[in-house]
Amino acid sequence: MRVIGTAGHVDHGKSTLITALTGINPDRLKEEQEREMTIDLGFAWLTLPDGEEIGIVDVPGHRDFIENMLAGVGGIDAALLVIAADEGVMPQTREHLAILDLLQISAGLVVLTKIDLIDDPDWLELIESDVRQALKDTVLADAPVIRVSSRTKTGFPELLETLGLLLQERPTRLDLGRPRLPVDRVFSIPGFGTVVTGTLTDGRLNLGEEVVILPTGLRGRVRGLQTHKKKEEIALPGSRTAVNISGVNVDQITRGEVIAHPGQYQPTRMLDVRFRLLPDVSGPLRHAGEVKLFIGTSETIANVRLLGTEVLAAGQEGWLQLELRHPVVAVRGDRYILRRPSPGETLGGGIVVDPQPKRRHKRFDEAAIQSLEALAQGSPADVLVQTSLALGPAPVKEVVKRARLEALPQGRSAGDAGRGIQNAAAALEEALSSNQIIALEAGDPSPSSDLLIMAQIQWSMLKDQARQIVEAYHRNFPLRRGMPREELKSRLKLTPRVFNASVHKLAAEGVLTEAGSWVARAGHEIRFDSGQQAAVKRLAARF
Repeated sequence: MRVIGTAGHVDHGKSTLITALTGINPDRLKEEQEREMTIDLGFAWLTLPDGEEIGIVDVPGHRDFIENMLAGVGGIDAALLVIAADEGVMPQTREHLAILDLLQISAGLVVLTKIDLIDDPDWLELIESDVRQALKDTVLADAPVIRVSSRTKTGFPELLETLGLLLQERPTRLDLGRPRLPVDRVFSIPGFGTVVTGTLTDGRLNLGEEVVILPTGLRGRVRGLQTHKKKEEIALPGSRTAVNISGVNVDQITRGEVIAHPGQYQPTRMLDVRFRLLPDVSGPLRHAGEVKLFIGTSETIANVRLLGTEVLAAGQEGWLQLELRHPVVAVRGDRYILRRPSPGETLGGGIVVDPQPKRRHKRFDEAAIQSLEALAQGSPADVLVQTSLALGPAPVKEVVKRARLEALPQGRSAGDAGRGIQNAAAALEEALSSNQIIALEAGDPSPSSDLLIMAQIQWSMLKDQARQIVEAYHRNFPLRRGMPREELKSRLKLTPRVFNASVHKLAAEGVLTEAGSWVARAGHEIRFDSGQQAAVKRLAARF
């Protein structure tokens, strides 16, 4: 399941678009409906033409509510940047686009709304040209532009089809076995008690299990789970999830806190981060200044410690150590945004490199900076695993190439290229031996090999998915010998080569059996119930 979010200037038709697409008005507050302006986060969902159900987070576009926008945009898989055809690119269009760029939300499309108000085709071409210029050098530089009217629903089929194709190219959220749900809404339901909502990441939540609310440390139990108002036994990573928690009062949880399994996350008051200052900020970033940190759905004041430099000028990158007024939950690789408290301005953002620094760094300690750089880059094996996660099942040589482990920088010798190949081979051996990457096909997976490999985490997810699909098929059709291979391939959305390799490996691991055009659960047999067995005996007697 995926989650998309809106972005764009106030009154450009974000909420109207979502209402027209889903039939759900995301503006739930009385003040929002009276003023016809989104103030806080709104939520909806829809089913795409390919059958995938997606959640939607609708964010406010007014500059006064930019901090509410930041609480909703961090957990999305793709963005709908909404721009009104009668106004074009406006200030909050640019600020929201900068935020999407800083958060590296690269999947997205531009929705040019209100085209029913424009009679001149040349005007639409001019607006679209301006949009393309604004997108240049951002993560959405190549995003499709879809022209729609929420009033007449012109362009809706193309919008939904394009969105479906866009999401198909995005990897599904990984189940890392350590769920965390950053809370974006808290409320109470009579007879049920406290309910929190958010986008679940990094693992699944199960009905009845114990959870902890961080950073407070309060404990509760999952009394109920819902996704898009449907009751669930298990909430999966990537889904918009509502959790009914027993043992905790509604006034004991606030937006920005995190629901997790006990013992898996440790709140922190200090972060080591890589930071990029936006090129159009009003002034440089200086040491010891106060900023607002936005990470997940949380917001807190942070004191900036610049490392290795006295000041960061507009457009520059650098290392920061952030000392936080209130603890937050973060892991390495999380992205964040910094804003100036007053006057309000988005400064920039980046990536968390160390969420639990052991100490305050000396500002000009070269060893500390080199350590951060090494941590950010990771070992060659780490880089290979992360590249494999991004690519999914792929030939070894393609993963190695994308990981740039054999790159020969300009000005270096051929001997360096040889060492690059050795590094790639060593990284591959380490990733395979530690079971972080698995080989889908038999053979010697050397760096130049065409054999398919896959990250172990993704393989575990694929194995679970295949097992669940086949077992559900057996329950629905108990008298069939198995499930057609083509149907399973279609359900798993795999290429023929990856599917065939996966089925062979699943059979080798004793998960499935394969026979011709059928696959079945290992050990599956056609068994008659007592009534069916009696009918068979009667038929045999007649024969």
